[in-house]
Amino acid sequence: MVLLPNYEYAIIESVKLRDYILSPTHPIGKFKAKFFKEAGYTHDSWQILERDIREQHLLKDAMEGKPSPFGKKYEITAPLKGPKSVIVVTSVWIILKGEKVPRLITLIPEVR
Repeated sequence: MVLLPNYEYAIIESVKLRDYILSPTHPIGKFKAKFFKEAGYTHDSWQILERDIREQHLLKDAMEGKPSPFGKKYEITAPLKGPKSVIVVTSVWIILKGEKVPRLITLIPEVR
């Protein structure tokens, strides 16, 4: 198993979760918000999603992602047990050039 390098220090910006991925009004995020809401994650409880990413998702296999001129990307595709149900999500991370800590870029719902 290959874990995301320095996963224990991963940066997950509250704005990214609250104002994008879980936002019911964001032009792109609102489609993701609908998916995450079905699992029990909402704009007002974004901290639960952050906790679950840290305690569940970051402990799964990470694969090297698409090349980027900004740094090295990684992806983790795995189930995420939310407050209401289990969903499958791909999290995309980047370790910027000159840095050692991964940053969350986005979460992609795996619709089946």
